Amino acid sequence: MRVVRELVKEGIRVSIFSWNSKYILKFELGPMEQTFKLGETDILEETELNGFLEGEFFEKVQARFKEMGDSLLGKLENT
Repeated sequence: MRVVRELVKEGIRVSIFSWNSKYILKFELGPMEQTFKLGETDILEETELNGFLEGEFFEKVQARFKEMGDSLLGKLENT
């Protein structure tokens, strides 16, 4: 597995890997994780992966983390 890029954006750790003819985009926030797999043939150049770190896609990742966090917190409070 090759590490393409690692960074932290707005508190979310982002790791991009190349493995088995796929790009793996991993977003981590606290105890939560979101992973997306893209075929290398779907991306013409690695610079295109930057588009997943901004705009509507990244906003939805943030919203999903909020929803996941609320769900986890709700369950922990009811345990």
